[in-house]
Amino acid sequence: MVDAPEEVWVLGVRVHRLRAEEVVAHLDRLAAEGGPLQVVTVNPEFVMEARRNRAFREVLNAAALSLPDGYGIVWASRMLGHPVPERVAGVDTMQRMCAWAAQKGWPIFLLGARPGVAERAAATLVTEHRDLVVAGCYAGSPDPREEDDLVARVNRSGARLLFVAYGAPRQDLWIARNLPRLQVAVAMGVGGAFDFIAGVVPRAPLWMQERGLEWLYRLVRQPWRWRRMSALPRFAALVLWERVRRGRGGGASGGTHGR
Repeated sequence: MVDAPEEVWVLGVRVHRLRAEEVVAHLDRLAAEGGPLQVVTVNPEFVMEARRNRAFREVLNAAALSLPDGYGIVWASRMLGHPVPERVAGVDTMQRMCAWAAQKGWPIFLLGARPGVAERAAATLVTEHRDLVVAGCYAGSPDPREEDDLVARVNRSGARLLFVAYGAPRQDLWIARNLPRLQVAVAMGVGGAFDFIAGVVPRAPLWMQERGLEWLYRLVRQPWRWRRMSALPRFAALVLWERVRRGRGGGASGGTHGR
């Protein structure tokens, strides 16, 4: 049995302590034991949503692998005394998983985003990853009434990796509901990754990514995101309060064991 990576808890949400280059190797070992597996990528907005959305919190905490996608999670883990090694960005993880799929001969399926975006992303991925097979692309929607059709499409395609881009929490809840009947090895919610890969939405310059400023770049380019990003100050305040509370002997709910 594959040893689980160490867990870190940030305001009741679990993340795993893995470096970016370790993720695929760990998934490969897990997939060899059977599946399907769900991968989630956690950022501060996810944590704040999970605090009020119990179903979402349960999905995040039950996933086979939970990645710290966001410098806010890295910062919080340091503040709470159990740091994750680094940020593990969802779009970069998707790229690594596509390289893994190409090497193993596993077809992939891209589900979600606006019509046509998945196809554009697939074309880019095939160019970047030699021997990658794209079994299917489909926009669809996370509406439960479409689930039977979408699951059937994915299963008919023979895909082994499924990337779902419906945004959180819808994509992660969709995967969790349908995972038992999906005939894939791994399913992962990827948010806006298709847009980035397809070139529909430019990604922040590398220097901004390295300094944890990707959120600012996205806010400048997409001002409508301010409502979602308004959760960030509240997240920071809760992390700091948890640090103070724990310092007063209030427990370890933000550490490696607390929920």
